[in-house]
Amino acid sequence: MPTITIFKDDFESLLEGTDTTNRTVSIEQVEEWLMLVKGELKGHNPDTGELRIELQDSNRPDLWCCEGIARQIRIKQQGKIAQYPFLTGKTTPKATIVVKPGMEQVRPYVAACAARGYQVTSQGLAQLIQTQEKLAEIFGHKRKTVSIGIYQLSKITFPVTYELVQPGEARFIPLGMETVMTLAEMLMVHPKGLEYGGILAGASRVPILRDAANQPLSFPPIINSREVGEVQVGDDQLFVEVTGTDLPMVVLTLNIFAANLADRGATIEPILVEYSTRTSLGKRVTTPQDLKKSKTIPIHTIEQALGQELGIKVVQQALEVYGYEVSVGKGSVRVKLPPYRQDLMHTMDVVEDVAMSRGYAEFTPVMPAQFTVGGLSRIEQVSDRARELMVGLGFQEIISNILGSPEQYSGHMRIDETEWGQTVKVDNVMTLNFSCLRQWILPSLMRIEAASSRAFYPHRLFEAGDVAIPDATHESGSRTETVLGAVIAHATAHFSEIHSCLDTLFYYLGKEYRLEPVPHPSFLEGRAGRILIEEKPIGIIGEVHPEVLERWQITMPVVAFELNLSQLIIER
Repeated sequence: MPTITIFKDDFESLLEGTDTTNRTVSIEQVEEWLMLVKGELKGHNPDTGELRIELQDSNRPDLWCCEGIARQIRIKQQGKIAQYPFLTGKTTPKATIVVKPGMEQVRPYVAACAARGYQVTSQGLAQLIQTQEKLAEIFGHKRKTVSIGIYQLSKITFPVTYELVQPGEARFIPLGMETVMTLAEMLMVHPKGLEYGGILAGASRVPILRDAANQPLSFPPIINSREVGEVQVGDDQLFVEVTGTDLPMVVLTLNIFAANLADRGATIEPILVEYSTRTSLGKRVTTPQDLKKSKTIPIHTIEQALGQELGIKVVQQALEVYGYEVSVGKGSVRVKLPPYRQDLMHTMDVVEDVAMSRGYAEFTPVMPAQFTVGGLSRIEQVSDRARELMVGLGFQEIISNILGSPEQYSGHMRIDETEWGQTVKVDNVMTLNFSCLRQWILPSLMRIEAASSRAFYPHRLFEAGDVAIPDATHESGSRTETVLGAVIAHATAHFSEIHSCLDTLFYYLGKEYRLEPVPHPSFLEGRAGRILIEEKPIGIIGEVHPEVLERWQITMPVVAFELNLSQLIIER
């Protein structure tokens, strides 16, 4: 969880917004307020006024800074939503960033704003740098999806160009250095180039930000120019840019920075970004921008989750004093997050905010009226029994990660763009190798088999684990089911061998089944069958297609079956 350092007097000034009225806050009061943001005070240095705070919410990057914590507390105290005029879309941008063709191949997106009127203090500068580092490292997955640059606005001539260049073509003095270096030299010599250069691995051309005077501003996501990007105490005109690979994350990060600077008294000026190709927000995108994420929630859902009858007025008030925009419907509320938040993924996110806004002390503890004895669920019982039987049949159990890549789960299995190849995608991925959830278990077994080529044959492997099935009828867009998969690999592996194992498994499970031929891209034509119980499909069996084996670099024939245990236990 993120741990940040803030200054007590800086925090006190932010609690009053732009009002300079001195307000001393006790440490006890700070600790009480931190409960509102799921924070815990871990240390206090009375000599320097430093407070070390651990935040427990990894989905609220807006809270990973002094400004965000103060903002959340201030909204609760004042009972009204913070207003940011620059996010209304009514301000005409005075400056432009032009994104040149080709950026979509490397690092496609950029968002930016100007901030005037806030004279940077030493504590304010420390917070800017800390926020920059926390957002880029944690939220931006070590700068892969988001990186941030802060500059002296007065030294920049617009329009700014975001484009690709040869690594040896452009040069400037990077932060932390005294000499002019090419971008290629920065990757090989500069500490940030050594640390983050892998993000651009394989790219023949790399990103650069330059102004209208052809002055380099930055080599994203590596390092800023020292001439323009070395912000100092006393500067009162700033330029903030965010680059990355995920447009909503890029915009959200800029929104957080813009709100933070506005809270310190700066006037925020939006900047127009002109793309050469259309994005999800269009070709001409004004930033900062309110992404307007909203959700309608029945009141009874909130009350049921919290165990109290609150009423629509109480829910509305609790959410409004926590920063939401709320409109009331018949038996429901439609809620919209403030523009510096995009963590509304589930109804329970709103339920939690209602509870935090009201305070957990407002809820009356109720002892359970009934007591039950714990035990294994039906699916766990069947899964355990299936595992025992597979071990008895001479199979070795493996346990693998449910996360993987579309290439593994679909591409290697020859099911791209088919009904079998649909996967559940993961947002804000740290690496493409873990960008989706498996929709069946056979690819996991094939991955292990591919890595076991030096082990003595025959190989008999199985796994009983969860898979994620895309399902639009579920609130989350998917459902989780437990599946059993098995493979046999050796020089003479054939259909009858795996079929006999399936026969034995069903015999001891006390179930009757039948097979029917089925064409499937992952299996040899005419050597694959659908597993049916009472005419309901619950699995597949067959000889794995040679092309699949080649893609996995498996040299032996492989036969396999996959059985949906969750469907097996459904009463028919």
